[in-house]
Amino acid sequence: MKRQKGGGLTISERVTRSTTTLDRNSLTLPVEVVTEIFLRLPLKYIARCRCVCKLWSSVLRSQDFTDAFFTKSCARPRLLFACTDYTQIRFFSSSQPKHPKDNSYVVATNRMARPPGYDKLFGCTNGFFCYGGTQGRNKPVLVTVICNPSTGQSLTLPRLNSKDNYGVESYLGYDPIAKEFKVLSLRDGKEFHVLTLGTKKLSWRVVECCIPHCSSCCKWICISGVLYYIARESRSSVESMVVCFDLRTEKFSSVKLLGGFNKALPHSTTLINYNGRLGLLMSSSYVSRSWKSFKLWVLRGDSEREWSNRVYVLPPLWKDVVSDYMRIAGMVGTNEIVLVTYQRVPSYVIYYNVKSKTIRKVGIQGLATFRGATIDTYLNYVENVELL
Repeated sequence: MKRQKGGGLTISERVTRSTTTLDRNSLTLPVEVVTEIFLRLPLKYIARCRCVCKLWSSVLRSQDFTDAFFTKSCARPRLLFACTDYTQIRFFSSSQPKHPKDNSYVVATNRMARPPGYDKLFGCTNGFFCYGGTQGRNKPVLVTVICNPSTGQSLTLPRLNSKDNYGVESYLGYDPIAKEFKVLSLRDGKEFHVLTLGTKKLSWRVVECCIPHCSSCCKWICISGVLYYIARESRSSVESMVVCFDLRTEKFSSVKLLGGFNKALPHSTTLINYNGRLGLLMSSSYVSRSWKSFKLWVLRGDSEREWSNRVYVLPPLWKDVVSDYMRIAGMVGTNEIVLVTYQRVPSYVIYYNVKSKTIRKVGIQGLATFRGATIDTYLNYVENVELL
């Protein structure tokens, strides 16, 4: 395939005949048309197309194509399952029904397998996944690993400049203005480091934080270039605050919680993206058949930091659908709460539409062989072809 004057591409069949025959089998297409063709391909074929020739590789590695593919993927978010057995991680994904009308099934397909060395899952942002791994055999140390389940790539970040690499939490965020991924790592509320992906020499830099706090849970989310995570005060044993980290300015702030939280957030609290704003979705305990309602707190103004409160009362048919203890996985859009079972391998997820008051059970097929393993479920996973 060759580039022609006027921005077109010549796509030729591979033949062993004369040049005249080759010319007859050539077709000149604008780059925009070829890009649109690539965008319609399944993701696994895009990786193969990168190997066809330098020109195809250039088109498929360009930022324009990466952005276009990601935008298209945002319209069809998926469920991501991270299956761990304490030696490796396997990723599976399935379609995420936007508005399931009937009880149905989705099939989870294998995305990629990680090599041994898994220690702790942190979570995902914009198609990239962050987890803690171990490096070294004689004296293993904890390192942060970034991987892309869509492409199968992984990147081990440099070791932190810290005396103690254990007890570290890492959060992966994306700055949509600078188009940069950044990793924030904190240890015991004493050391805070930031690393920017995509630089020639990856290195951690120290950032100052004037808010004494610790974080010991993986409850976090990135919204519009800001990382939000649940934390506790340095001398407290309960999670009672939400810390904000602006990825662009690399400055910390905190969100004041209301008295309704009784100075401690329920263990069931899940951070969600509620139409571009931070939301805290919770129940007062583990979700079960006897549960009556959910509460949602939504952060309103950025400057005033005020909260609005909503209560979603469950319909009577709830107890007929739920048979296990469940936990809140998150929310799809602003209408559907998604719940997953506490079983190690989820056999189904539940969608509760707060607007129509309907409850649907969606079965998960393809994970039965992993009985005994631990599986974490992530909502709104978006495929990303960006290379690490």
